[in-house]
Amino acid sequence: MSTQFDFVSVRKKPNVHFGGRSISHVIQCEDGSQKTLGVILPTDQPLTFETHVAEHIEIVSGQCQVKIGLQTEMTLYYAGESFDVPANSRFSMMASEVVDYICHLEK
Repeated sequence: MSTQFDFVSVRKKPNVHFGGRSISHVIQCEDGSQKTLGVILPTDQPLTFETHVAEHIEIVSGQCQVKIGLQTEMTLYYAGESFDVPANSRFSMMASEVVDYICHLEK
């Protein structure tokens, strides 16, 4: 697994959500794909995100609990694991430690 992205453009302005509990930067890859590189800070309440396109989310460091769509229970994901969220859906994340992630946005 590669530890870096080469030949990318980075949007300078970050996406900041939930009072700074979620911060990410959008990168545009040479092949036209987009990703967000972000961090989730510890929170005692789930942060709920809405998707417009399908997303594949890799946990780079830390661990978090995730609930996708209409699931009733949260699933624990660790560094090195990933999950998929369908387009036009929502998911909730909750972390007890700092979580770094990469979100691959589908075209």
